[in-house]
Amino acid sequence: MLLLGLNDIAMSFADRTLFSGVTLDVYEGEKIGFVGVNGSGKTTLFRLLKGEHIPDAGSMHIAGSCKIGFMEQFACKDSTKTLYDEALTVFAELEETELRLAELHDKIDLGDTSAETIEKMTALSEKFERDGGLTYKSRTAAALGGLGFSESDLKLNTQVLSGGQRSKLQLAKLLLSEADLLLLDEPTNHLDIQSVEWLEKFLGDYRGAYIVISHDRYFLDKVTTRTIELENRRIRDYKGNYTRFLQLKAEDTERRQKVYDSTVKEIKRIEGIIEQQKRWNQAHNYVTIASKQKSIDRLEETLDKPEDAPEAIKFAFKAADGTGNDVLQANNLALGFDGKTLFRNVDLDIKKGERVFLIGGNGCGKTSLFRVLMGQYNADNGEFRYGARVQTGYFDQAQRGLTESKSALDEVWDAYPKMTETAVRTALAAFLFKGDDIYKQISELSGGERARIALLKLMLSGANFLLLDEPTNHLDIMSCEALENALMNYDGTLFVISHDRYLINKLADRVYKLTENGAESYLGNYDYYLEKQQEAAANTPAEKPKRSEQAIGYKQRKERESERRKLAGKVSRLENRIEELDVEINAKAEELSALTDYQKAMELSEVIEKLRVEQEMAMEDWEQSAAALEEFDL
Repeated sequence: MLLLGLNDIAMSFADRTLFSGVTLDVYEGEKIGFVGVNGSGKTTLFRLLKGEHIPDAGSMHIAGSCKIGFMEQFACKDSTKTLYDEALTVFAELEETELRLAELHDKIDLGDTSAETIEKMTALSEKFERDGGLTYKSRTAAALGGLGFSESDLKLNTQVLSGGQRSKLQLAKLLLSEADLLLLDEPTNHLDIQSVEWLEKFLGDYRGAYIVISHDRYFLDKVTTRTIELENRRIRDYKGNYTRFLQLKAEDTERRQKVYDSTVKEIKRIEGIIEQQKRWNQAHNYVTIASKQKSIDRLEETLDKPEDAPEAIKFAFKAADGTGNDVLQANNLALGFDGKTLFRNVDLDIKKGERVFLIGGNGCGKTSLFRVLMGQYNADNGEFRYGARVQTGYFDQAQRGLTESKSALDEVWDAYPKMTETAVRTALAAFLFKGDDIYKQISELSGGERARIALLKLMLSGANFLLLDEPTNHLDIMSCEALENALMNYDGTLFVISHDRYLINKLADRVYKLTENGAESYLGNYDYYLEKQQEAAANTPAEKPKRSEQAIGYKQRKERESERRKLAGKVSRLENRIEELDVEINAKAEELSALTDYQKAMELSEVIEKLRVEQEMAMEDWEQSAAALEEFDL
């Protein structure tokens, strides 16, 4: 079924055209990735689908039954509810129904047994159950838990939540909304790897359709089967995930270039014929000229010149003179705040030229560990030292080193006053700051622009040991890839905090996982780390060895056989009782359907409910006993 159709849509702001000629169909169950450079108009297109903008041209069709869920940028900012109660607002109708059921129940308890009240109660109860009223609270708690919230977090007031916690809360609300089409705008921002993996599993099981904007290439590969790209104001559509999209785009670009070159060549050949015919200057030559000109006109109508790819950042990290083999050694580092330990027993040993990544859940202390290493925090215990000739460069994900009141030009020039203005302008241009953009104040810049300024300052530093805290946050995919290539060619040493698994797989020689009790070392990339984690999970707890009957003494064997007989008898009795209860419940249900006396109906309903409770308890007991019986047969 078609959920959404766009036909020749165009959108402009001021004198800038964001996109035009956008035609797109979205069907039930489709998993679509939406990529493009920052500022190309992806979020604007989402807001158009939500109804916040009206297109300048074209038409849009949304199926009448299609419910669209949109991940808002600033959700819950004015709420005074607890985190859990705010998440439950997704189910406002169910909560309202629950209140109405409670009111009707109170009326009946007070003696209102009219047919109208009973009818309302029955109809509302059935609707409540049909709409998921029996499970909505448990589903809410499960979604919040999956995104990393603890039980104590559920009681927090939304006004005290961090930006990352608010992002996760709004994501939970969106996922719980059970929309037919989800519009997810950078859903993995602020999520740690564990939460991203939970989201991947959720989306893998999700029956509805979704379009997801993301710069997380590993995530896109996991959750999408179709990719649309907004580039040069046009939408192009490719079948496959992000990696497949790259292959198809390269092939498509090469094909279009060949067609364009061939067409241009043919036009020039025909123009040569026309010039020759003009030199002969005979009447029949002008007939030929007119015919050939028509051929040129037809070819020019089909001429589709491939546009240049959007300009990318030009990175080139150069390290100062080499360090010794030992770059960083740390022993038994520990840190805590307000009596709570973040980490302890952290040992690090980073050698020259290594590309080391640090991973771990949000709040485990990764950034704090970097700040200890940069001298911004004092460790509670332990020590660390840098090797000979090590010059550190630090990328702070919060960009606290930027001065809000300075212009982009002054921010860079003041850091490197020996550079000429021309050199600073050239460097800024390489990072896509051109024209009046260089005079923008830091406070006016977007997250991506601020990150580019911080990375530019770092690049100019010449440091031979880079400590990077989430360097790809706020960067679009093209900028991520430019940074990735620069770091691949960097001849210094890297220590990087990141949840970008694509980047980790591409660069990492080693991965440290930070926990409360230390830093676990894995000599490989993210997939290697994941493989080792899965092996550990498979072996914990260790599989129970099969018992050998011959190794068990006669007395033990007899006791075991007796215990097995008792369990088998219990299982058999429970099975019989479950069947008996099933017969009783069905008989009582038939009896209830024939009753017209309300009092007797209520009494019989209570009897049926007690029988169902007994049956459920018997089923639980049977499952446990049957499982125990199977253990004897191993």
